[in-house]
Amino acid sequence: MKSAFVTEQMKIGLSNQQRDGVAEILNRTLSDLHVLYVKTRNYHWNVVGPEFRDFHKLLEEQYELLGEAIDQVAERTRQLGAPALGTMDEYLKCATLKEQPGDHPDAMTMIANLRDDHEAVIRQLRKDADACDEQFHDMGTNDFLIALMQQHEKFAWMLRAILE
Repeated sequence: MKSAFVTEQMKIGLSNQQRDGVAEILNRTLSDLHVLYVKTRNYHWNVVGPEFRDFHKLLEEQYELLGEAIDQVAERTRQLGAPALGTMDEYLKCATLKEQPGDHPDAMTMIANLRDDHEAVIRQLRKDADACDEQFHDMGTNDFLIALMQQHEKFAWMLRAILE
């Protein structure tokens, strides 16, 4: 398999093969976060009902934090010398999360959908953090993914609290 790296050999203690594996993980994460960002933003715009103000504000806070996380994931990918995905077509092909075009659920279903997506991201990040450590020996990305996972755990907790 041809390496995804266009830079010359980096001397950071990881082979191109290790960095390729980690870059694949990071680009999948980047893609999932983009799908989740767009869904959160869509729900922010389209939420209605008695809890409109609270949900509208919460979703805005969450998509802003997701936007920051997206930038951090792309920059981590670049730090390892790999290109970061950058188009919606690439994100949709690489993401494990899926869009739901034309679906405009009620407010509580929106919250449940987002909770489910954050929990899916958490499960994937657990696996990916383990792979970065055990398979690719990249403790830096392992640590990065654990911190990202903790952020999604907080998002999911906030959404679960609304549903209880």
